[in-house]
Amino acid sequence: MKHGDENKVDGIVLVTEDAAEYLNPRQELSYREHRRELAEWMLSLGKDPGKAEGYSHTTAKNRMNRLDLFYRYTWDQEGRYVQDLSTDHADSWMRWLARKDYKESTKCHYQKAVHTLFKWQNWERDRNIDWEPVIEYSDPSTNYTPRDYLTRDDRRKLREAAMEYGSVPHYNSLMPEERDRWRKHLAQRLQKPAEKVGKEDWIKANSFKYTSMIYTALDAGLRPCEVERANLRWVDTDNQVLRIPREDASKNRENWIIALKPETASILERWIEERKTREKYDNREALWLTKYGNRYNKDSFRTVFRNIAQEAGLDLENRDLTPYSIRHSTATYIAEEQGLAVAAAQCRHKSKRTTEKYEHSSVSRQSDAVNSID
Repeated sequence: MKHGDENKVDGIVLVTEDAAEYLNPRQELSYREHRRELAEWMLSLGKDPGKAEGYSHTTAKNRMNRLDLFYRYTWDQEGRYVQDLSTDHADSWMRWLARKDYKESTKCHYQKAVHTLFKWQNWERDRNIDWEPVIEYSDPSTNYTPRDYLTRDDRRKLREAAMEYGSVPHYNSLMPEERDRWRKHLAQRLQKPAEKVGKEDWIKANSFKYTSMIYTALDAGLRPCEVERANLRWVDTDNQVLRIPREDASKNRENWIIALKPETASILERWIEERKTREKYDNREALWLTKYGNRYNKDSFRTVFRNIAQEAGLDLENRDLTPYSIRHSTATYIAEEQGLAVAAAQCRHKSKRTTEKYEHSSVSRQSDAVNSID
């Protein structure tokens, strides 16, 4: 094994002596370059790729060291060299860690390192890995777990804010002077000259798009990737359900039927009618598109979530609230009301081990559950 600068990135060792014992020369070369790309990405982009903000050198070094352990564990389990680690490998490691006498905070750091690895694969390798660990570890020194979930009161506030977000008074209810003031506001918001803002822009401003997105996410516990994949054909408002076909499902394992509140179904119905009037949706299957005509990805949906959460007065500074907070709260409260089986069916839980418990759920029980929570 080489020990020169070629085996380091800013002092971060790429192929450790322990790892080298598993590798032949070709594998060692491949693993080194694989790790070099990961280390450079962590340092330059890892913390917030959208803002080109990297992790500190210490954080990157620690996570690279922890991931080396993950790789070696997997090689031991597989009996061979594996470079592209999967969520199944990650869950296996989490179970192994559960049996070890490590501090909870240490296990949490190992888990964060794996999240970083999958984040890199999604960003740089155009993967669509959406890992929900079979076992969640949290750092006891923090007030909130890494994935904080919404309280029932938070969920009520989020629904109310989704109704209010971006709305403007009805055009005919305004006096001429008030209308002019709102026209200037809309001109700035829509990035068009004030004299070109007309009645149709008032209608657009009071769109059901964001309301339908948040209400559906709250009922169905949508993952960010499911918001991105959501298609018009999923929506069955007559039966108040989403029907997610296997080919669109996050883990591509089975067809899913997801219960919706009657109110959510009505809001979706209004949005679908409104959607027909929007030219950018012509011949498009996507349920929701950004103002640029793209599907919502995890970053653009996070922006929507944060804007509406801010409108709702939720504490975004001291709580680790993300779009996943919606999903976790849905699962938590449905489990409280109707048990794990119903929660798993409603939230499309991916764990094979856990899914075995969920076979006797029914859509009627899911409907009862989703209507019993805010």
